[in-house]
Amino acid sequence: MSSKQQLHPKNKHRGQYDFTKLAKSEPKLAAHIISNKLGKPSINFANSVAVKLLNRAILKTDYQVSGWDIPTGFLCPPIPGRVDYIHYLNDLLMATHQNTAINGNNVRVLDIGTGAGCIYPLLGQRAYQWQFVASDIDEKSITSSHQILAQNASMEQQINLRLQPNSQHIFEGIINADEFFDLTLCNPPFHESMAQANAGSERKRRNLGTNKSGDSKLNFGGQNAELWCKGGEKAFVGKMIAESKSFAHQVLWFSSLISNKDNVRPLKKKLEKAGALEVKVVNMAQGQKVSRFLAWSFLTPSQQRKWCQTRY
Repeated sequence: MSSKQQLHPKNKHRGQYDFTKLAKSEPKLAAHIISNKLGKPSINFANSVAVKLLNRAILKTDYQVSGWDIPTGFLCPPIPGRVDYIHYLNDLLMATHQNTAINGNNVRVLDIGTGAGCIYPLLGQRAYQWQFVASDIDEKSITSSHQILAQNASMEQQINLRLQPNSQHIFEGIINADEFFDLTLCNPPFHESMAQANAGSERKRRNLGTNKSGDSKLNFGGQNAELWCKGGEKAFVGKMIAESKSFAHQVLWFSSLISNKDNVRPLKKKLEKAGALEVKVVNMAQGQKVSRFLAWSFLTPSQQRKWCQTRY
């Protein structure tokens, strides 16, 4: 079974892309449509321009997001995998609410490291009408996200962008004392160094079948903060866990994507030491691989029920 077939049942992208329909919404995409090895319409996923145009077309066609763009060199997110995280988080929230319907306008979500494309807030707002706070330590990412929202006035009131003033903090400086969030989400930097990130990009280039020196600006580009941090994914999520204790009663479910399955066990141990009362590992498909997210809560079952009764 292909990874796209393994996507969440509510994911719109389980089948083949309708390139004819997508090209109608984004005419420039038509010039990049080719036939793959099976003779079916596709694009060259090693071409950053083609991938960005595909994203623009998908967002406009399936999510009514206009004018999406990111500056050159920033991470271009694969939408099928990104929206899968959103759907599985909704499942988690529904299960907490005893599978009772939730008014999405009452759900507040914090996106840690929203990036230049503001992709999770856009998808979460369109799919479930969630309200978002989207944070980032990079001013260019915040500026780019503001420009996207300016093209989509209906979402400007639903998505609040905040610059993290201190790179040593994750939640502190973003979550205000009187704020409550039903969910937090994060796609943490994976690599431990720039050298490791460059090596990873080179592997992806080989896997896509291009070794041309001129193809360095690929669809999987990204800025330093998007790709790596000291200690990599495990260290970043470990810091997130430690800091989440200070906001234990302001968040129903904290969560983060975990790309390396070997990081799950040590992070679960950190959660145990931190006093998390409930921990879940949710497996899902992310592009060409199977990924997962780690979710944790410091609230007791009775506190979770009261939370839901009060907010939904």
